[in-house]
Amino acid sequence: MIGISKLYLGQVEASDPLRYGRHSSKLPSHLLQFSADKKPVVVWNCTPRCNLRCTHCYAATQAPQSELTTDQAYGVIDDLAAFGCPVVLFSGGEPFTRPDVLDLARRAADKGLRVVFSTNGTLIDDALAARIKAIGVSYVGISLDGMREIHDRFRQCEGAFDRALAGIRACREQGVKVGLRVTMTRDNVGEIPAIFDVMEQERIPRICLYHLVYSGRGAAIASHDLPPDLRRRTLDVIIDRTQRLHARGFKVEVLTVDNHCDGPYLYLRMLREGNPRAEDVMRLLKMNGGNSTGLGIGCISWDGTVYPDQFWRDKPLGNVLEKPFSQIWGNPEPGSFLANLRDKKNRMHGRCAACRFLDVCGGNFRARAEAATGDLWGVDPACYLTDEEIQKP
Repeated sequence: MIGISKLYLGQVEASDPLRYGRHSSKLPSHLLQFSADKKPVVVWNCTPRCNLRCTHCYAATQAPQSELTTDQAYGVIDDLAAFGCPVVLFSGGEPFTRPDVLDLARRAADKGLRVVFSTNGTLIDDALAARIKAIGVSYVGISLDGMREIHDRFRQCEGAFDRALAGIRACREQGVKVGLRVTMTRDNVGEIPAIFDVMEQERIPRICLYHLVYSGRGAAIASHDLPPDLRRRTLDVIIDRTQRLHARGFKVEVLTVDNHCDGPYLYLRMLREGNPRAEDVMRLLKMNGGNSTGLGIGCISWDGTVYPDQFWRDKPLGNVLEKPFSQIWGNPEPGSFLANLRDKKNRMHGRCAACRFLDVCGGNFRARAEAATGDLWGVDPACYLTDEEIQKP
């Protein structure tokens, strides 16, 4: 995640410790990402069931899939808490289609985990929002990929926009922190200004704008991904709209997700503008270390399979029914896929190997690079920095 509001405007945000505060200041910059005390945020796709059929869903599956039982899930939560994972993010499918999901969330909160939901929002009414609040859920992220026509088309469900907006309002009225999740493609980037308008009108304090990853149904629409010039213009729109809201006193938290070259792009823009904070921003970007698939973020699927992240679903690492997550994650065999992934900066080739920002982006998204090129250590096609921009001084 690239914190636009944090980096460009210097805003202090609740998630700063996750991105910048868990590393030892004694480590050199190229090792900051790999600090041994960095425990992962865990995305838990707790069910394959969903009431929508979104065109870009990374977790879509056609085959019936088993789910961990409630007791099995409790065991996983206890292990995550003991291991020191800071956050568990319940996703799906649609997490609120799982009958015991609030019981799981309560167990996680009681164990000291920060609990987050990623949801399409269509099932949240006042009663459910009140229960979410009572549990102590930290945050609910609700997908909104455009205004009514575009969003409903993305979700392949008429009325999805209105129901998502109702869910947002229910959370807000119950005092639950709520934010937007947007997946950007050629089909909806023109909606971003209107989405920012909705944020201001509805007083929604946070937004995450996701770059498309070619996984699940997202692989079928890879041709709809943003070309480099449009990606750059879109980042400028996001930065400018964030600045405008802050100037009007609405200090929203704005992040872009799944494309870590957004960080160097922001830094280079700040240099062009003569912003005195540019070098502080570079320091924070190096502390963050870029993409942390397989280290700072991990995934557990509905059947207990562990993956390096929620998108790389053809790279199983083990199953929590056979070995606890803490053991799968904490003790990878030398030479194993997970161990190699944690050493990826020494395995990159092509433009990435020579890029002066490799310590900043961490090689970007390996899942997208492999999906697009067939090369695990090749170049992520979502990188839009020019050859001149990445050259070392």
